[in-house]
Amino acid sequence: MADDTKAAGAIPTLEDWQHWTLVMGRAQQMLMEFWAESLKKDQPFPAWDPSAFGFGDAKAPADPMALMSAGAQAWAKGLETWGKVLGGVPLGGTSGDEKERKDRRFAAPEWRENPIFDTIRQTYLRVSDQLLGTVDEIEGVDAETRDKLRFATRSFVDAMSPSNFALTNPQVLKRTLESRGENLLKGLANMLRDIAGGQLTQTKSGAFEVGRNLATTPGKVVKQTPLYQLIQYTPTTDEVLRTPVVVFPPWINRFYILDLTPEKSFAKWCVDQGISLFMVSWKSADESIADARLDDYVLKGQVDAIDTIRDLLGVEAVHAIGYCVAGTTLAATLGYLHAHKQANKVRSATFFTAQVDFSEAGDLKLFTGPETMGLLEKLTAEKGYLDGRYMAATFNLLRGRDLIWNYVVNNYLLGEEPPPFDLLHWNSDTTNLPAGWHRDYLESLYKANKLVTAGAISVAGTPIDIDQVKTPTYIQAGREDHIAPPESVWKIMDHFKGPKRFVLAGSGHIAGVVNPPAAEKYQHWVSDRDTATLEEFIDSASERKGSWWPDWLEWLKEQDPTTVKAEGARVPGKGKLKPIEDAPGSYVKAR
Repeated sequence: MADDTKAAGAIPTLEDWQHWTLVMGRAQQMLMEFWAESLKKDQPFPAWDPSAFGFGDAKAPADPMALMSAGAQAWAKGLETWGKVLGGVPLGGTSGDEKERKDRRFAAPEWRENPIFDTIRQTYLRVSDQLLGTVDEIEGVDAETRDKLRFATRSFVDAMSPSNFALTNPQVLKRTLESRGENLLKGLANMLRDIAGGQLTQTKSGAFEVGRNLATTPGKVVKQTPLYQLIQYTPTTDEVLRTPVVVFPPWINRFYILDLTPEKSFAKWCVDQGISLFMVSWKSADESIADARLDDYVLKGQVDAIDTIRDLLGVEAVHAIGYCVAGTTLAATLGYLHAHKQANKVRSATFFTAQVDFSEAGDLKLFTGPETMGLLEKLTAEKGYLDGRYMAATFNLLRGRDLIWNYVVNNYLLGEEPPPFDLLHWNSDTTNLPAGWHRDYLESLYKANKLVTAGAISVAGTPIDIDQVKTPTYIQAGREDHIAPPESVWKIMDHFKGPKRFVLAGSGHIAGVVNPPAAEKYQHWVSDRDTATLEEFIDSASERKGSWWPDWLEWLKEQDPTTVKAEGARVPGKGKLKPIEDAPGSYVKAR
């Protein structure tokens, strides 16, 4: 670092001046070419609306120069703030706090070896702790307001990290000197590419492709409706469980989160365990399904798929899995079937990180205020559906440090390309949402919490009362889930009346679910005692290393251990439903 500092302080030569002038000229040319290309497309700023992310005036046009200016001003303010901080804080000394050492933002040795950057790091962490602690000390505010303040403060603290600024990040300074500014030019190119696409790049482009190295579990699409495709997977065992399993993934994401690379695929693992497996692949919303509502996803989606499978295989019932928001809908489906005395169509129900009672739904509730609802109305007024990139941006904001600022530094400041990562490829593979149903989901469930009030929600005129559901239920929650907190998922235990098994998995909303046994990662907790609260469950639970999938399989076999030959209709295309196309189908590839 000393050599870098010496080099930085040396008198620039004529060659240096010429080089950096060329760098600035190239940067200006890139900006002008981007602007010209935008004008050709008759868009002031293609695929980008800053108001959607909480920046700027929602009524103002998305002017790229205004946005660039606003961004420059924001970064200038940040640098000015750090300049003032450094002016009043003595240099030197490290606290050695373990929490600090685990902070990946400051993992580079320069953050501790150089006294200036060590001071910057320590000052930032201390100020951050003080700001976050102040939120909890404020008196006279209700819980909702405190949650909003906490989220806003945490977002501000993450954004103000010195690692996010070129002049206060020793790694960026070092890279800039070593590459003579090439990293900043590459970073600018990366940023302009992302702005044009309206989405932050989180994984290496072209590394993954659905049907090539993702979603490759063999099977056939055996049914297609305007709302979904039904995939039946090819058995790999001589015998299979008599009662088939149908998976309802969230319609806000692509289904292949459960069929990533073969070694991570829940679908492949299920098939290899002797399960007759079906997967619903929801259609990404367009004008044709813009008017879809809860009734459609229950009756034309879940109930229709359940009846289709029952008829195809000649079985009385199925095991149903609902992941995230599809689990919420599955609860409504179970309530509907119970009301119509058809509960025996579902032998068991499994919920992956799903919520039915939203009284403790976590930070996502902060995005249900009138400002958000008004913005959603505006964004969807013309076409009737919500561009999935806005939903992806919301989820990224929940973990801004890891899912936004980490890539700002890597992609834009260091000028690097992110490494290939199948899960983040899926995370960026957005799905459009029917606007009315999306807003109603937020209003009726997240805000009004109507699903847990008997009769407050109806499906096709049938009042829903989930407290009457007696279907055997397996409930999985993620210990570190920031989207469906375990306290919220637990509340299913307070409503369903049938036998229930609760499992708390290590990690969060995705990694807590997608955790194949072969990986030998994380852990899970189970308890054979009747517990009234999550706290009691945790106190009595025993920890088991590795995946919870085998525990679920054992529980599933307890519901119906009978097996049958994997022949006839158990093989895709050999029954009354003829193949439409190979898995993973076309709906999952539609953009």
